[in-house]
Amino acid sequence: MLPPLAIARQYLLPKKLLTVFAGLVANARMGGVTQSIIRRFVAHYQVDMGEAADPRIENYATFNDFFTRALREGVRPISPAPFVCPVDAAISQFGPIEHDQLFQAKGHSYSTRALVGGDQQLAQRFDHGHFATLYLAPKDYHRIHMPCEGRLTRMIYVPGDLFSVNPLTARHVPSLFARNERVVCVFDCAHGPMVMVLVGATIVGSMETVWHGVINPPRTREPREWNYGNQDIVLSKGAEMGRFLLGSTVILLFPQNVLTFTPDWAPTHSVRLGEAMATLIETEAAL
Repeated sequence: MLPPLAIARQYLLPKKLLTVFAGLVANARMGGVTQSIIRRFVAHYQVDMGEAADPRIENYATFNDFFTRALREGVRPISPAPFVCPVDAAISQFGPIEHDQLFQAKGHSYSTRALVGGDQQLAQRFDHGHFATLYLAPKDYHRIHMPCEGRLTRMIYVPGDLFSVNPLTARHVPSLFARNERVVCVFDCAHGPMVMVLVGATIVGSMETVWHGVINPPRTREPREWNYGNQDIVLSKGAEMGRFLLGSTVILLFPQNVLTFTPDWAPTHSVRLGEAMATLIETEAAL
C-alpha cells in the first residue's frame, strides 16, 4: 500500500469506534475463542512466550491479561547505569530539545508545550533538554518501568486523536504525538524534573498506572489532572509504573545538562527494559 493511501485511511477510519470495540474484545472472557486469538497473535508476531512468567496461553482469561503479561524474574536485569530503558521497544527518535521543539521524523517536529497538554511552565523546564521516543510493537512486553528513581507530582490526561503511531504514520502525520490521546506523568528526580508521556493510538484500549489504575476510559473531551504533591509516591529505578492495554509509544523528557545517551543508541534500533540508556553529564565531567 502506498504511503499516501495508508495515511488517508488513518484520517477516514472511525478510530475511536474501532478502539472502543477492540477494548471490549480484549477484555472479554470468551474461553476457547480468546485462547485462539492469543495463539494466532503469538504466531503472527513471533512473541517469545518463554520469557513470560506464565507461558501457558490457556491460563490467560482475556487478551489483555496476555498482552500485559509479566516477565519471568531475571529476564530483564536492571543495569547499574544512572538511566535505564523503561520498555522493550524500538527507538523512534531521541536527542536534544531545540527550544520548544522535539524531532518527530524528517520534515516534522512538534512542541513540548503541546505534548504536555499546553502547560507552558512545565514545558519550559525542558528547554534545551533531551527527549527519547520509544515505539512498542505488538510483540513487545507492554509494561512500562521507571528509567530512574522518581517522586510522582502530577498526572495529566490529555484527550486527542487515535492515529496509529507506527513509523510510517510518524513520517506523514504532523505533530502526531502531540495530537494523539496521552497521559503525562511528572516526576521529581535526583537530577531534576522528568516527564513520561504514555501516548495512545488506534485500538489502544486504555492506559493505566500503578498508582491510579485505568485512566481511560473514560475518554473525556477536556483534560483531567491529578496532583500528588502532598503524597509520597516514590518509584525506584526499574519499578513498574504503568501498562498499555494494547500497544503504543512512550516519550521521555529530561532537563538541560543532565544526561548523555549511550553511544549505541540510534533510531530504529531495538532496546530492552533495563538496558543502560544514558549517563549523567556531571559523572562524565568528573572522570
